[in-house]
Amino acid sequence: MATTTKHSGTSRSKKPVAHASTRKKGGRPARQRHSQAQAAHRERSAASSRSKRNSKYWSHHVMETSDAMDIEKDIFKTGSADEIAQSLKRSSTHSKRRKGTPFQSAMSMLNFYINRAGRNLPKTRKNTLQQAKRKLREAFGRAP
Repeated sequence: MATTTKHSGTSRSKKPVAHASTRKKGGRPARQRHSQAQAAHRERSAASSRSKRNSKYWSHHVMETSDAMDIEKDIFKTGSADEIAQSLKRSSTHSKRRKGTPFQSAMSMLNFYINRAGRNLPKTRKNTLQQAKRKLREAFGRAP
């Protein structure tokens, strides 16, 4: 620690001067100094997790209430890309609940499913669905 002395002729006892980084700020421990900041952080975190919890299944709500075309149940769970493509083609050509062309509706539904699964989709399933996109383009006579 650094020490200071006064050179006014009389010798006084030397007082240690604490370094600024080790000196107490306002005489309170750090946990008390920062308690307001921590409380605000906890409040923001809680609000964020509440909103995540409430919006977890937004895509399910879209599937139920939008003008999305009607598709066969559990079609995306089948193992064959060709079956998925043919089913989506059938559904999109027969559906009255679509906007755009049948190809656009089918491709949109396939992309929606892939994006909805996100990172939880295993690589093998994602590859199958990507292959289903290619098969769907072929089924509608579109260039890959």
